Amino acid sequence: MSRLLRKFAAIRLVRFVVVGIGAALLLFVLSWALVSAGLPPFVGSAIAYMLAFVVAYSAQRGWTFEGRHDHAHALPRYLVTQLVCAAFAGLSAHVAVSIFSASPLIMSAIITVAASAASYVLSSVWVFRDDQRAA
Repeated sequence: MSRLLRKFAAIRLVRFVVVGIGAALLLFVLSWALVSAGLPPFVGSAIAYMLAFVVAYSAQRGWTFEGRHDHAHALPRYLVTQLVCAAFAGLSAHVAVSIFSASPLIMSAIITVAASAASYVLSSVWVFRDDQRAA
């Protein structure tokens, strides 16, 4: 890896965005695939979110925040944050399809943007705050 690329990857915000984009893409693809396969929008989107959760938490805590936050403290908060975001994604999917007759592709885009924004805000101000680092 070039020196410039290593310096860029060392910036926490960049790492957060890279993990977030990866998790958002995973959510997008999984929700589209599950709903296209016949699952109801709420169920398919919630399952997709749970799978993306495992990947995202592992990467955010381990790579983005370098494992500095106590796992016993960060994981429950991350779980609560993601449960709220999963419900928000499911509700957004339901509204997009039921009220606006959105296709699975449009529905997936809507929930990806909405849930990602909510997750970023809650993770930054509550889950991985700098004053909550392990000693």
